[in-house]
Amino acid sequence: MKSLTEHLTFTTKNRREYINITDTVEKLVEKSGIKEGLCLVNAMHITASVYINDAESGLIQDFDDFLEGLAPHEPVSKYRHNRTGEDNGDAHIKRTIMGREVIVAVTDGTLDFGPWEQIYYAEFDGRRPKRVMVKIIGE
Repeated sequence: MKSLTEHLTFTTKNRREYINITDTVEKLVEKSGIKEGLCLVNAMHITASVYINDAESGLIQDFDDFLEGLAPHEPVSKYRHNRTGEDNGDAHIKRTIMGREVIVAVTDGTLDFGPWEQIYYAEFDGRRPKRVMVKIIGE
């Protein structure tokens, strides 16, 4: 069995951003030389997420509106977590809703997606470096 592990680093300009990382992950699958296996992509921070969905701008804004409606950033006094001196209680909740990681099958050397599927990195407490791990295993 072969494996490849790489870390991607993102520093977003805004507190919340959604970044399509599909092309980057596909290049790592190619680099790995693995033809049949699995590709794990996971956020290494508890205020960021990796998820799969459609790359349609209206849908991405719908996700953001939905999450902000469920767990608005302000007032920051609303969150007990923020009593620790942080202001990101909402980001922890958003990450839990959107999930930590995705696993995609690798078939014949490519990511085996359904129609319209794309991999996204979602940042909920940005403006500082955060890592995403990509681990590809197989033959």
